[in-house]
Amino acid sequence: MRGLLQRLWDRMFRSEPTDPGESPAGRVRGSVDHVILLDGTMGALKPELLTSIGLIYRLLRRAGPRVSVHYNKGLQWHSWRDLHDVWFGWGVSHQILRAYGWLSMRYRPGDRIFLIGYSRGGFAARSLAGMIDRAGLLRPEHATERNVRLAWRYYEAQKLSPVAGIFRKRFCHETSPIEMVGVFDSVRALGIQLPLLWALSEPRWRFHDDRLGPSVNHGYQALAYHETRRILTPLIWDSTNTGANRIEQVWFRGVHGDIGGQLGAFEAARPLANIPLVWMLERAEALGLALPPGWRAEFPTDPDAPSVGSWRFWGRFFLMRGARVVGRDLSERLHETVSVPRRRFALPWRAGSAGLAHDEAGRRAGGVKFAIRRAPDLASGDPG
Repeated sequence: MRGLLQRLWDRMFRSEPTDPGESPAGRVRGSVDHVILLDGTMGALKPELLTSIGLIYRLLRRAGPRVSVHYNKGLQWHSWRDLHDVWFGWGVSHQILRAYGWLSMRYRPGDRIFLIGYSRGGFAARSLAGMIDRAGLLRPEHATERNVRLAWRYYEAQKLSPVAGIFRKRFCHETSPIEMVGVFDSVRALGIQLPLLWALSEPRWRFHDDRLGPSVNHGYQALAYHETRRILTPLIWDSTNTGANRIEQVWFRGVHGDIGGQLGAFEAARPLANIPLVWMLERAEALGLALPPGWRAEFPTDPDAPSVGSWRFWGRFFLMRGARVVGRDLSERLHETVSVPRRRFALPWRAGSAGLAHDEAGRRAGGVKFAIRRAPDLASGDPG
């Protein structure tokens, strides 16, 4: 583990960060918005591997001196030796550690933090927020390899020991609020995803905290309404167990790759993928993140654009499939571009049935409780 952390530390700045440095006056730094972008598996800045996370990175590089951006590519497959890392997700910890070290060396009180990720990168963004909640965020003068390693160890321990409390008080910021966690169809997909073997690898990942903790102000998740691959089952936030001021979890037309903009060479689906991308950027902009003028024109949208589908590329090897369950939390809703046949909502919802119903909790929360046991697969010819 120590050797792994050393290699990560040596490569900390190879993730193509940008740094605002000093303000134009050269004296007063002012507050900075730090945006951490964590890509999904096989996502990178090469044109053929570009996802919505890469597009956000390109956009924010033009956002001005008050925005500091860190991009971390997803797990890559360069040879057959990398297959086990890509398949089992054994590199997610790398993303978290590199992002944590980068942020520790730049964050100052008064700055704001935005964490955005796709797929496993979305899980990494959520877990990074959990690490900051549980272990604290190191102050720049204490952001050493040794202290990053200790912070990770205290995060893994799950429970705050007296020693961890002393460490946090001595080396970490008193508070480090996270303005926004925004994720595109976040999935865990870690360890050996087989019924019997999962029990052997699951303890290795159990410590990850992917909830919205007390440090997070806003949580936004874009979800794939038409995805059927069970290995890509999304992680839904529980809005009753959070300190966040606002949570939105919105289901969009398309499959996993559509939601994260991971289209391979099928650029015809980009206008569909841009819908959740624009939605996420609008949320960040509403919170005060400075975006280049006229940015929306760079991302044309079309809800009738074709989907990349779930059977392309590696998708054909995932045979365990089933419709996604929608409506497990009151923070969920369908995006207006998702057309749902009226017959699917003919009956009030109860456990084991499909339908749409306002319940008492939903009325109090100003929301709607609904559940869909069978969201259609775009590949089946039903556009939903």
